[in-house]
Amino acid sequence: MQFKHPEVLYFLFLLVIPILVHLFQLRRFKKEYFTNVQFLKELSIQTRKSSTIKKWLLLLTRLMLLAFLILAFAQPFFAAKDSKKNTNEMYIILDNSYSMQAKGKKGELLKRAVQDLLEHTPEAQNFSLITNSDNYWNTDIKAIQKDLQNLNYSASPFRLDNLIAKVNARKSAFNKDIIVITDAVGLEANQTKSFRKEDNVYFVIPEAEQKNNIAIDSVYIQQTLDSFYEIGIKLSANGEDFKDVPIALYNKNKLTAKTLINFETNTKTINFTIPKEDFHGYVSVTDKGLAYDNTYYFSISKPGKNNVISIGDAEKSNYLARIYTNDEFSYNNFPIANLDYNLLDKQDAIVLNELKEIPQALQTTLKSFVMKGGNLVIIPAQESNSTTLNSFVANFGALQFKPAAQTEKKVTKINFNHPLFSTVFEKKIDNFQYPSTKISFGLSSTTPSILTYDDQSPFLTSLPNDLSSVYVFAAPINKSNSNFQNSPLIVPTFYNMAQNAQKTGINAIIIGEGQAFVTDAVLSKDEILMVKNSAENFIPVQQLLNTKVKMSFNDNPAMAGNFGIYNGTNLVQNISFNYNRTESNLSLANPDATNNFTKIDDIETVFNTIQTDRTDTQIWKWFVILALLFLALELLIQKFVK
Repeated sequence: MQFKHPEVLYFLFLLVIPILVHLFQLRRFKKEYFTNVQFLKELSIQTRKSSTIKKWLLLLTRLMLLAFLILAFAQPFFAAKDSKKNTNEMYIILDNSYSMQAKGKKGELLKRAVQDLLEHTPEAQNFSLITNSDNYWNTDIKAIQKDLQNLNYSASPFRLDNLIAKVNARKSAFNKDIIVITDAVGLEANQTKSFRKEDNVYFVIPEAEQKNNIAIDSVYIQQTLDSFYEIGIKLSANGEDFKDVPIALYNKNKLTAKTLINFETNTKTINFTIPKEDFHGYVSVTDKGLAYDNTYYFSISKPGKNNVISIGDAEKSNYLARIYTNDEFSYNNFPIANLDYNLLDKQDAIVLNELKEIPQALQTTLKSFVMKGGNLVIIPAQESNSTTLNSFVANFGALQFKPAAQTEKKVTKINFNHPLFSTVFEKKIDNFQYPSTKISFGLSSTTPSILTYDDQSPFLTSLPNDLSSVYVFAAPINKSNSNFQNSPLIVPTFYNMAQNAQKTGINAIIIGEGQAFVTDAVLSKDEILMVKNSAENFIPVQQLLNTKVKMSFNDNPAMAGNFGIYNGTNLVQNISFNYNRTESNLSLANPDATNNFTKIDDIETVFNTIQTDRTDTQIWKWFVILALLFLALELLIQKFVK
């Protein structure tokens, strides 16, 4: 037992006063004589005995009354087991990723968590709230009530280690109480290692009752026909028993196609055919699981001609003119001596066709060209020097040329999963007309080969970046050195290498992944591009690249949807944004990652536990009650004891 005001205990010396009063009687008795002395003596003896007992009882009650009263003013208490943690600062980490859209026993997990915070957080409790998208430092529940009620789901997946880093960055002389509210989808044990040992950590893990869910993972162009696109829609089903699921395709909010699908496996791909023109819409699926991943927005620009230049001897470039035809490409060939450098920035692809030497000025221009989103194809000449080539390709990535060897090799392997061929073959081909080369350079690269020789060395590889790719051949492909020009592979290979994905493919940016986007636009100094739709608008980070603008969107927009890129009131290009699908699989919930920490069922219990463990047991009231009892006892003694 401890005392809040121990100095009051000095008043216990006052207990001497009633003792002195009872020991020294201030009143003197007078003797009175009567007849019948025998009877009076007996009465006197009885009276003196009862009077003595009464005096001792009164002394005891008065001592106890005074003692308990003094102890009550000293405010005794029993210290709480965690009383030293009363000064801890509180931090609440709330997962508002889209997996929290799942329904639990009392509705959507996030909405239920918000309601519990509003109902059970003590009004006097000061805390900081950290979510995937927002931070509220040193606040209370009244101050952020409206913010909590309006809290939206975040496109950013829940990364506990990143949020803990924000908490740890708040320097303080006090330890921390950290309450984490999450469904633990995608949570890994190593993310919890960022907690400090001296901090108290509580996990509240709401559980979804319905874990079956269908997600639209991606949309891509499966095949390009003369007047149509065949688009592929990839879906995933997490759970079981998915039959007759409706899926619909919309262009500018108008229904284009609709069908029912069944899932025999966890993944499903369905194809739709759409006209080869501007498309600005979405595909949607209906299920009973999460809603956020049921819609995938995408845009396709009406195909325009791609600009392609080949640099090299005209005789060695004739085959390119047959591939890059006038109906789809604006193609020109220039010998190195006649090259107009001003044309390079306007191209979508440039082919360096067996140049013996690459001038330094051209190297600098090509480096800038690739950074701006142009594709580059490098075909070495037989007379090329490997050292010179290495100096050039070092501008684009980790790739090394080894000296040329005069050994005939056959190309025997196709990387069907590479983006260059992903839409070319309906099925994998084991036997095809193997092209070969007589003289070839060795290539050493960390990226997967696109076409591979029979000795497993690369014949064609690529160095991709965010906006474009650099394609590198290991050998000259002129007819005297190779029969690759006669191979069926040459057309899809060069055709796809010249395609600008952002110009002729599907535009569908994943929010928060930092993917850059380049659009054709000529801006003056005061002009900027804006991205907007009817519900939201923002200005992306943008960089002028002559006739193009490179944009970065960071965590914008807040909501997925179809948008337009505008220069003032003029529409430059359509673009679409989607949420990351990492939260779609609810079976990835991993509550075991929190086994080393305190897990509590609900938020109310967390606050009750903290208050109980840290609140001292006050017992001064009991001493007041005892003092009153002894006061009442004294009155009873005075009245009934003679």
